[in-house]
Amino acid sequence: MDALIALPILVVLMAIGLPVAWSFAGVLAYLVWTFDVNLSTLMLQGFRSLNSLVLIALPLFILTGYLMETGGIARRIVTFIGRLAGGRAGLGGVVVVSSAVFGAIAGTASAAVASMGTIMSNPMAERGYPRGYIASLLGISSLLGILIPPSITMILFAVATRQSVAACFAASIGPAILLILCLLIWNRLFVGTQPQITEAPKDPSLTLSRATLSALPALSLPIIILGGIYGGIFTPTEASAVAALAPAVVGFVFYRELTPRLFATSLVRTAETTGSIIVILLFSFMISRILSFERIPQDLAEAVQGFAGNPIYALLLVNAVLIIAGMLMDDVSVTVVVAPLFLPLITGAGVDPVQFAAIVACSVVVGANSPPMAPILYMSCRVCNASVMGAVKPALSMLICVVLPVTLATTYWPALSLTIPHLLGLN
Repeated sequence: MDALIALPILVVLMAIGLPVAWSFAGVLAYLVWTFDVNLSTLMLQGFRSLNSLVLIALPLFILTGYLMETGGIARRIVTFIGRLAGGRAGLGGVVVVSSAVFGAIAGTASAAVASMGTIMSNPMAERGYPRGYIASLLGISSLLGILIPPSITMILFAVATRQSVAACFAASIGPAILLILCLLIWNRLFVGTQPQITEAPKDPSLTLSRATLSALPALSLPIIILGGIYGGIFTPTEASAVAALAPAVVGFVFYRELTPRLFATSLVRTAETTGSIIVILLFSFMISRILSFERIPQDLAEAVQGFAGNPIYALLLVNAVLIIAGMLMDDVSVTVVVAPLFLPLITGAGVDPVQFAAIVACSVVVGANSPPMAPILYMSCRVCNASVMGAVKPALSMLICVVLPVTLATTYWPALSLTIPHLLGLN
């Protein structure tokens, strides 16, 4: 019972504006005091948990996202996809597909929001798209980076649950494709109800061949990164080094927009983001150690099983808890703290841990755009110059009608997430 108080403490600390990392520190301090834990031993165990080769990929993929933003890569991807798109719904489709391509290179939602929002928000608003809808579509589309490999969230999940990174990557591809298709359909249906939206004019001087040639170096990056991982050329950790090097070369040599000053700025932003995540990971590993020692995960699993003896109900309840946790915490916290607690319950219900990785990813997409916290949605509102109240309604409609059904399909249709890992021999 004492451990359950930790969650309200975390929510209160975050609600008063304390940074996430220090909110976790407050929870850790409470648990250490409550259960009289030896802090020296706990710190040693926490640092040992960080001694993982897989975590080397974390800062490199984060750097990749920032280099795409500053090196002109994201803009050329958007231009190329925009040249292919047509009709009044074309610009909305560009946001969805560009975010998917961005995710296939960098795997970060925040960098995708910053890049795509800066490029797309004003042109879409000029064509009649409501800014609240733009922000909600961008916020949800940017989280395709969680589902499309290489995904930082899936790396953290694999580290926290000791699963294969490549298998977790592959498990989220099926749900990602389904979500892309559903978002494109939803956008077309929405545009059909908005007569004020007009078709974006095309620059006659920018032919498809010129747009393709300009974007070719950028479009080759997902092929190099994913082809190398699943072709057995390099591991996901080694792929992160390739992913960071390739945008730097493209930005400096091909596009010549990446300057030493911008590169240094990207390094600083990468260090800040990575440092925050590592501190959160350290505290979360230590919290998880205390909870495991006190048998909290086992007791929680037994309580849920007792409440929902049917595996179908148990899975539904786990989905609900993950989504609610995502509404209150960031995706890193949900992935490394909350999700592992339910792994024994999930495996006991007959769910493959690799499928659970895809379930967690889909649940995070729902939670990260749902109030009260909704960090990605609020960031998207700032970038798109949209009011939060104007974005909440379209975001909730999209989440309920599009993302939630995809999450349920991922949960109850194992083939959606397991077929590709099986075909690749990863599971």
